[in-house]
Amino acid sequence: MLVKDPERQDLIAQAYAYSYEMPIVVTRFANLYGGGDLNWNRIVPGTMRSVLREERPIIRSDGTFRRDYLFVDDAVSGYMEVARQLDRPDVRGQAFNFGMDRPTTALEIVETIVSLSDCPDLEPIILDQAHNEIPDQFLASGKAHQVLGWQPRHTLREGLKKTFEWYRSFLATR
Repeated sequence: MLVKDPERQDLIAQAYAYSYEMPIVVTRFANLYGGGDLNWNRIVPGTMRSVLREERPIIRSDGTFRRDYLFVDDAVSGYMEVARQLDRPDVRGQAFNFGMDRPTTALEIVETIVSLSDCPDLEPIILDQAHNEIPDQFLASGKAHQVLGWQPRHTLREGLKKTFEWYRSFLATR
């Protein structure tokens, strides 16, 4: 059965975990970024490609919309921590959020990426065209910290730096 409503998906998963004592956990992640994402419409890969081409990056919103971002390696560590502890009765059937707990504006993301580049003076083009988006969207990861002992291992800057090096290498061969 395909259920497209995320809230119902969570409830169905939790119902199976409790009713049938199945090792099921619901995981939710902040906006993931890292090497390998070739969707150039997304802020991280699109900005990285632009600055590597020495082009001004484009921000579709006014730059103030805040999101929580998580480096993909930290998401993997979250999945691995859940898998290690899945047999614990206080973990089974629970929902865990994984993020940095530090909402970041689109402008801050772009400025950080630009600062990592060989063109630190590139100014973004702010289109201010994204009017139907949610202004602030982020998770609280306290439960993952407290119950699982999970913490992200990379700061935003460290994750973006590793990601930038991946795109530099990838785009150099194209």
